[in-house]
Amino acid sequence: MPRATNSVATKARKKRVLKQAKGFFGRRKNVWTVAKNAVEKAMVYAYRDRKQNKRNFRALWIMRINAGARLHGMSYSQFMGKVKANNIELNRKVLADLAMNHPAAFTAIVNKIK
Repeated sequence: MPRATNSVATKARKKRVLKQAKGFFGRRKNVWTVAKNAVEKAMVYAYRDRKQNKRNFRALWIMRINAGARLHGMSYSQFMGKVKANNIELNRKVLADLAMNHPAAFTAIVNKIK
């Protein structure tokens, strides 16, 4: 008995991978074996960097809060300690936005915790 293959599923799978490889350079976008490897690697990077992105943003927020706190003669750790002690429930993202874009509001927070 001859071997049967499911060519419909195979074609659909290849089509899906080649569609994901759209925008890649050279053979990575249109040669199945190369595209498959490139898409697989891209997925690994995407998964890893979703986590990395969270770390990068947190680091950015901390830098901005630190810069804002230092203008008022405090370090970041002193500022955050006093924020927690005074039960101000603003997260780092909001505090960083206030420090960067609304200095008057940030100053009001600093005056409240001093």
